[in-house]
Amino acid sequence: MSVKRYKPTTAGRRISSVDDFSDITKTTPEKKLTIKRKKFSGRTNGKITVRHRGGGARQRIRLVDFKCDKFDVPAIVASIEYDPNRGARLALLHYADGEKRYIVAPIGLGVGNTVISSLQKGEIQTGNRFKLEHIPIGMEIYNIELKPGKGGQIVRGAGTFAQLMAVEGSYATIRLPSGEVRMVPKHCMATLGHVSNPDRRLIRWGKAGRMRHRGWRPTVRGKAMNPVDHPHGGGEGRNSIGLKRPKTPTGKPALGVKTRKKQASTKLIIQRRKRGRFIGGN
Repeated sequence: MSVKRYKPTTAGRRISSVDDFSDITKTTPEKKLTIKRKKFSGRTNGKITVRHRGGGARQRIRLVDFKCDKFDVPAIVASIEYDPNRGARLALLHYADGEKRYIVAPIGLGVGNTVISSLQKGEIQTGNRFKLEHIPIGMEIYNIELKPGKGGQIVRGAGTFAQLMAVEGSYATIRLPSGEVRMVPKHCMATLGHVSNPDRRLIRWGKAGRMRHRGWRPTVRGKAMNPVDHPHGGGEGRNSIGLKRPKTPTGKPALGVKTRKKQASTKLIIQRRKRGRFIGGN
């Protein structure tokens, strides 16, 4: 894909850009592989649990196969499709036995290409899926399992990829897009290649209306609220928040406080992710 810019006919269009969808080959999804999306808008039993969510365009959920557990059955790519629920493109696969499935499409995968998922060694080409122990060191991979057989859980966002650095003992070492280096069981599966649509990060939404179409509501500074609504609220005129450190609306420490729980997987992390914002792959 590429990013399309308009002439600055209005203030909103002056800074906005859109996807040109030049890589899309089919506009209507496979009906049997979609379901209706019921909107909860960040609410649980009517109570807001995630702020700044609500509204948005009506969408249907595409049933994406993250496990790719149809082993040793070749599939032909029938189309590359748009998915409103993610930044990456989807590839519609037609298997040799007649079954159809969606997968997250990698860069370079086109209509007519053949892909396969196998528990044994196979041809090293974009879109094929193997165990980490059967993938050459240094290969770029995505849609990686954390537990064998559970399906891909990490490196699924548009334009992302991880790199296989080593396979030793029962574990494989991979470097994630965030810069984190961690170990994963070598029997976990991964797909070869980069996730499609890498230019998505270059899109500028430009105006509030486009964010509302995506289901995002406005964000208001806590300082602009009343004390009953936020710990930063209140005061006469323009003044500081009056606290030693910033807080969330519920009174917890904000900005710089680590929120990751100390789970059992911590021992598998060799190098922590890089701090600050990190865009793209490695």
